[in-house]
Amino acid sequence: MQGHVNAHTHVYSGLAALGLPAPSVPPQNFLQILQRIWWRLDRALDESSLYAAARLYVAEALLWGTTAIIDHHESPQCIAGSLDVLADVCEQLGMRALLCYGASERNRGIDEGHAGLAECQRFLRKNHRRLVRGMVGLHASFTVSDATIELASRLCHEHRVPLHVHVAEDRCDVLDAQRRGEPGPLERLVRLGALPAGSILAHGVHLDVEQVRSAEALGLWLVHNPRSNHKNRVGYAQALRHSKRVALGSDGFPSDMTQEQQALCQHGAAYGDDDATAQARLAAGHAILQQHFSPDDLATDDVIRDRDGRVIRVCIGGRLVVENGRLVGDDIDAIRTHAAQQAERLWQRMRDLPATRE
Repeated sequence: MQGHVNAHTHVYSGLAALGLPAPSVPPQNFLQILQRIWWRLDRALDESSLYAAARLYVAEALLWGTTAIIDHHESPQCIAGSLDVLADVCEQLGMRALLCYGASERNRGIDEGHAGLAECQRFLRKNHRRLVRGMVGLHASFTVSDATIELASRLCHEHRVPLHVHVAEDRCDVLDAQRRGEPGPLERLVRLGALPAGSILAHGVHLDVEQVRSAEALGLWLVHNPRSNHKNRVGYAQALRHSKRVALGSDGFPSDMTQEQQALCQHGAAYGDDDATAQARLAAGHAILQQHFSPDDLATDDVIRDRDGRVIRVCIGGRLVVENGRLVGDDIDAIRTHAAQQAERLWQRMRDLPATRE
């Protein structure tokens, strides 16, 4: 069988299941969830905790039969070299990956945004790993200026790569674009030339039918993340059925794409999305990979499962990485022990961070 492709995730969240501290004031909306949980987590990351998070996330993904991840990374206090940390883990464990840094101005303004794009450019120039490719990334249009979007556009065209960005995950992204005089974030990014064909738009929950059709006509990919959307209470991305270019991602949830597929069926039943929809979106991840890797190389990726669906064997790029349900050349128990140690350090750094203005 083909392995699964996780078409949008955040590997840096790999330690989150190991005791991520709850915010002192519970969030009441999506923006507060970002500000009080995930933006505090990414601000606390350093190289050691990022490495541990990546090792745990990628190792478990392989054991679930995921053979490729398309990652959208953010670590504002550890930008330079961060994509190498992720890429090295993928190469070591044998995971195929597309990586980018999601540039944002939310902490230090335009300098932070340009530092994130500089990391994308550095990686695109220096990376020669067999299993890993680079892209250009923006966090979301509501956290960047036109100047940063225009720089991202130039990098995409210079390196002939697409953009990976959150679009209309929540109404706050749409309202921000409208305050800037745009119909929505999709139109803003298109106007600034930042969405070459093949670009990946994560979520699209608050895109309407015409916007989804427009994205398809432009050759863009949309990625549905049903577990995350449900958890964050941002809604169900029902308009995505109007495009055939829709893949499936986990948005930082563990890379068990069978669970993601089941969540799509469960939450989509009320909107007419069924198992056939989930299967098509899971398969679309492979079409994204075909834009970045050769068919001959991808043909060497395969997974063997037993009759109960348990992963027995995983081969990526001709390399055996899982045999008899266990990692080849590494120890998942040691990876989990190290991750737990680093998680405690990370939680303490999160507690020590000063509060940010909301």
